[in-house]
Amino acid sequence: MTIHQNERVRVGAGNVVVIGGGIGGLATSALLAREGHRVTLLERREQVGGRAGSWEQDGFRFDTGPSWYLMPEVIDHFFKLMGTSAAEQLDLVRLDPGYRVIFEDGFDTVDVPADREAVTKLFESMEEGAGEQLAKYLDSAEDAYEIAKKRFLYSTFQSFLPFVRPDVLRRLPRIGSLLLQPLQSFVEKRFKDPRIQQILGYPAVFLGSSPFDAPSMYHLMSHLDLDDGVLYPKGGFTTLIEAMRRVATAAGVEIRTGADVISIDTVPRAPGRSPLDRRSATVRAVTYRTDSTTTSIDADVVVSAADLHHTETELLPADLQSYPEKYWNTRVPGPSALLLYLGVRGGLPQLEHHTLLFTTDWRDNFGRIFGAETSVPSPASLYVCRPSATDDSVAPDGHENVFVLVPIPADVGIGKGGLERGGDARVEELADAVIAQIAEWTGVPDLAERIVVRRSYGPKDFADDLNAWRGTSLGPAHILKQSAFFRGSNRSSRVENLFYAGSSTVPGIGIPMCLISAELIVKRLRGDTSTGPLPEPALR
Repeated sequence: MTIHQNERVRVGAGNVVVIGGGIGGLATSALLAREGHRVTLLERREQVGGRAGSWEQDGFRFDTGPSWYLMPEVIDHFFKLMGTSAAEQLDLVRLDPGYRVIFEDGFDTVDVPADREAVTKLFESMEEGAGEQLAKYLDSAEDAYEIAKKRFLYSTFQSFLPFVRPDVLRRLPRIGSLLLQPLQSFVEKRFKDPRIQQILGYPAVFLGSSPFDAPSMYHLMSHLDLDDGVLYPKGGFTTLIEAMRRVATAAGVEIRTGADVISIDTVPRAPGRSPLDRRSATVRAVTYRTDSTTTSIDADVVVSAADLHHTETELLPADLQSYPEKYWNTRVPGPSALLLYLGVRGGLPQLEHHTLLFTTDWRDNFGRIFGAETSVPSPASLYVCRPSATDDSVAPDGHENVFVLVPIPADVGIGKGGLERGGDARVEELADAVIAQIAEWTGVPDLAERIVVRRSYGPKDFADDLNAWRGTSLGPAHILKQSAFFRGSNRSSRVENLFYAGSSTVPGIGIPMCLISAELIVKRLRGDTSTGPLPEPALR
């Protein structure tokens, strides 16, 4: 590669450079441009979206990552802050049933319906008294969600004073209990049927954790799928990315793809600061590389929405790292994943739009992923998405689009995937086993023979493509010591005007959380320590 003389791009005062074009980076750049800043977004890959990408082959179009549209009010709130709405930007349909669950040991398949009353009747049919117990459980989940949304999710945690509010103080004993008790034991005390326990415990995986480790505060997740239901944007999640890119560019964001950031550049900070302030430098520029050119962009503010471990340990010198390698040695990663993108000839009515396959030995399954000695579960609890059940634009006529996600340990040694068995041997062996498991459990014995497009994706792909710490598919796990106050801050403690967004920082993992992380950057720059969403419209 030929490196030409560095090009200096001066873009004037008030310039913000955002690193990373995933959900967090796109949302941050859009909101800050709407706020009046001049924003340049740098994305290493040729398309924006990050984990929420899109891949096409032979008439199939696959969402490469997120496929559950949860917390719709958070997504709508982002668009309203941008002067539009989710309804204007997306064609949303409600899934009914919300999802299907297939169990390992001869239990009947369960279709989880789209409304609370029907779910209550379903649970009662599975366990006497479970319907009444579910009503109490979902009331508790809704209360936990509302207080989290009002006081915790939208907080930068700059100040503890906003938490000394009557609604928080009144709930302190209950909040303490929910934080200290694991989700699994919280569920087990209320329901005896193992199928119900699994349905209510599995949402911990969406948080990059295990029901045996995640605090029971996260039972609030059941409010999202059992009360609110599950939506799907027609055309796939790529339509969400397209809409976010559309509103970002309309607000004035300049998006540069193929821009591999190699450093966040700083200058020494002027003296006279508080002795408690550890920041010894301030941002000056961001340097990135294309195929043949190194370019530096002057910056008054830098927001990295890239993986926090990568940002801290690769883009900053050691003396300016808030989170050096020794910090990461004590952190717990969320799971990685084996992903499969399968184009299948013929119909697959045995699968719903969302289908979950649950193993009987729940504790062993998660212990293999999160335990001290990790290994790939076999058989594995896994997730299958068949968007062609709802959307005829994602597969050719007479074919099905199938996306498979298998939570596995965050271990890059498992390897990379590839197209048509072109991945590493270990990944392709796992893929064969997973396809065979799906075929057996769903009653589709010829599934493997009907696959006409096959692509696998492994932990090493997450590390190589997304700079993901330890090849995790989601980010740091949502265990107690990595949630809320204890999660990575969204501001550097060493470099002035350097901020962080995305799944590595507050509030956490998932599309809605990454959208909120972008809003928290606006709050940081405003000096806003409020704990709720910004008013709509909020941006000046």
